[in-house]
Amino acid sequence: FISSATLYTHLRNMYRKAGCTAGRNSSPSCARSREAARSTGLKCYEGVVSPDGPLAYTGIMTSKDNKNDHVGDAGQESRPLTTSEIFEPEVRGHHRRKRKLVEFTHSSTRATMLMLAAALAALVIENTPVLPYFAEFWHTFEIGFSLGDFAPHLTLEHFINDFLMALFFLLVGLEIKFEMTAGELTNPRKALLPIVAAAGGAVVPALVYTAVNVGSGFEQGWGVPMANDIAFCLGILALLGDRVPLGLRVFLSTLTIADDMIAILVIAVFYTAELQVGWLAAGLALFGLALALNRGHVYDLWPYLLVGLVMWVCFLMSGVHATIAGVLLALAVPARSQVKLRRVNSWFAEAADVADERYDPGEPSIVQKEYLHDIQRIGHIARMSIPPITRLDDRLHVPVYFFVLPLFAFSNASVVLVGMDFMEVLTSPVMIGVFFGLLVGKPAGIFLATWATVKLRLSDLPEGVNWGHIAGVSVLGGVGFTMAIFVTNLSFVDPATIAVAKAAILAASLVAGVVGFVILRQEALCAVCGDKEEEA
Repeated sequence: FISSATLYTHLRNMYRKAGCTAGRNSSPSCARSREAARSTGLKCYEGVVSPDGPLAYTGIMTSKDNKNDHVGDAGQESRPLTTSEIFEPEVRGHHRRKRKLVEFTHSSTRATMLMLAAALAALVIENTPVLPYFAEFWHTFEIGFSLGDFAPHLTLEHFINDFLMALFFLLVGLEIKFEMTAGELTNPRKALLPIVAAAGGAVVPALVYTAVNVGSGFEQGWGVPMANDIAFCLGILALLGDRVPLGLRVFLSTLTIADDMIAILVIAVFYTAELQVGWLAAGLALFGLALALNRGHVYDLWPYLLVGLVMWVCFLMSGVHATIAGVLLALAVPARSQVKLRRVNSWFAEAADVADERYDPGEPSIVQKEYLHDIQRIGHIARMSIPPITRLDDRLHVPVYFFVLPLFAFSNASVVLVGMDFMEVLTSPVMIGVFFGLLVGKPAGIFLATWATVKLRLSDLPEGVNWGHIAGVSVLGGVGFTMAIFVTNLSFVDPATIAVAKAAILAASLVAGVVGFVILRQEALCAVCGDKEEEA
């Protein structure tokens, strides 16, 4: 599909002239590009910028400062080729559509809208007579296998909540590891502010819920309003585009990561069923094996995934929630490239020169074995240059955000409102505790913790961020949804209580999302008005 001569010129331009390779170039322009990408959650797919998680800015970007032209197909000097120009005309449309699909599936806003649509669909279906067995289906349909006497079976609901959500926690774990190795959590002073804010946003809502539910018999639900939803929070902020400071995006991203770390710790410690020590020991031993693979410089992903799958089974049988296996596996995946990135540019240039010498434009590409071998070798080294943590994040992003989380919302967000006493629901201590824990406790905890940290001069507000922005982000912290519903299923057994808690989560998340968006939008409008007044 690709002209061989055109491919060579593109490879030589990309590898020999690249100004920022795999995020390691030290030029100021590249540093600014990487910082902007990391701050906004952008990802570079060979010139296509698309939103993604914090792992995503690692890639190959052509320097805008490169003024050296390359030699084109006809031997004449020309401008650097774009990615689409290296493809034969017949397939450019196909690759253009593929690029648009990549852009679509790496939009946090679209992923958020899909999850919201799934939750609303479940709510409507559950409260109409169209599918009367909707809720029963998730509880009765079983998935499993038999291996001799070992025959584990899970209902479809448990398969989604325990296995598929482990993939989500694996992705969260990758984001946590990135922040700890190359992100904001590597700078203690910068990391302190969002970490303290996350801690305040976890403690205060738990206290609000506990104060409401003391003596009610529902005290175990204190963990429900503690966690926020990283996808929804970042998706709502993305709706404002570049009207919010980059520092605010970094602050919210790090805050949600720290919040998830707290939620994972709470689930592991306080929401563990009857503990089976043997299975737990086996799971921890496998975690040790995964760490040993890392220390042994194993960069292939499949050994880690195989160990992670067996570790998931061990944690499932141990009584500790199986999703914890996803987080532990993420911590074991290598975050460094196995290629010396400072030397790889010269290697690519030499390899491209060798391929150019062997290329014969008069012969069909399929018979030029040595040339194709050289191109394949270049591609192999290029793939090896990408750290395993980034490769795994790339592969998980689309299935998690566009399949797992919408499916989780569709199967867990349904609330039966028909036949329920409206006043009884409103006055339920679970409803009051969860609703006000998320809508009042969460914003108050985040804002007060941030204010105290800054006033004590332990840390500073990010550049361009004011207290209005912090207020808006604090309110966005009340969007619980995925994690809050997840903890609800661990906290309660009675379906009626679970339904009330889910109703409170949906109501509080809706209000918090709208109010937080309005506050941040107002701050953006005020900033624009202030700029116009200064210009006048």
